[in-house]
Amino acid sequence: MTPVDNDEISQIHSTKKRKVNNGQSVISQSEPADSKWVDKYDATGLVPHYTQAAQVPEHLQKYFSQRRRYFSLYSTSPGCLLDEEGWYSVTPELVADQIAERCRCDTILDAFCGVGGNSIAFAKTCQRVIALDTSPTRLALARHNAQIYGVADRIEFILSDYISFAKSYLSLPSFSQPRTENSHDTRKIDVVFLSPPWGGPSYLSGSTDVIPGLTLSTRSKDPVQISTEEHPTYSLSSIQPIHGAELFDLTRKITKNIAYFLPRNTRLEEISSLLTEEQCRVSQSSTTTPAIAEQVEVEEEWMGTKLKALTCYFGGLVDGQADQF
Repeated sequence: MTPVDNDEISQIHSTKKRKVNNGQSVISQSEPADSKWVDKYDATGLVPHYTQAAQVPEHLQKYFSQRRRYFSLYSTSPGCLLDEEGWYSVTPELVADQIAERCRCDTILDAFCGVGGNSIAFAKTCQRVIALDTSPTRLALARHNAQIYGVADRIEFILSDYISFAKSYLSLPSFSQPRTENSHDTRKIDVVFLSPPWGGPSYLSGSTDVIPGLTLSTRSKDPVQISTEEHPTYSLSSIQPIHGAELFDLTRKITKNIAYFLPRNTRLEEISSLLTEEQCRVSQSSTTTPAIAEQVEVEEEWMGTKLKALTCYFGGLVDGQADQF
């Protein structure tokens, strides 16, 4: 795991391209796949693998109690591993699987992979996963956990910050120049999953601006009103490492197909403006190419009776917009 550079990105070669696979890559979420364990990627000992509540620091107790929601194979030998940030930032497995089902494609980029929860889920439904993280520890933990699930061979783990990776990818000749029949193409990234740092467990403190509660529609639930009396609203300006809107704009240069994982108290008007402001910029910079009519689909992610997060789908990931894939 070394820092990314253009040479490394250019070696992510292309394979056959398609919108969705035929389902043969789906792996059971309850049993590890039959894949050879590679000892050198065993990260046992890098961080503690807690087996009893008495071993767990007090501030992580509530996360430990949900360990099998995060990884159903948590206790499968040699045991899934999470660092402190991983405990409070990993996506629950059922939620990750739901998102992965929506994001079926040839190649998906997990821009902030953390300890691998989403990357593992994507490896069940996509042909190839590119997983980035700035922490060598978390990247090692992600590879370790992927081995337990038997999908590590489907994931390319790269030590890099997403901003640098994206700019390097966009600067490659095979991406920036017209393709020909004989050109050697870099692997086309079909979908980008954005789950950037929200600011730690304190994200529910939100921004200082309070707006009236907003109603959002879901695929599987009745409309639910999020009360700002419980939590202040969260602004995309709190996204790290750059403003959430800037992160979106940069990613849209790679692909229109984005799944954006955001706090449950994110301002819906800001999510909507990601598209409306982009369309305004397009119309201002070009008088000949009108912006394509597009919608964003906001999906609520529930665990039992608790709303955990929002996943915002763009481009061909939106129901009814498959032609934009």
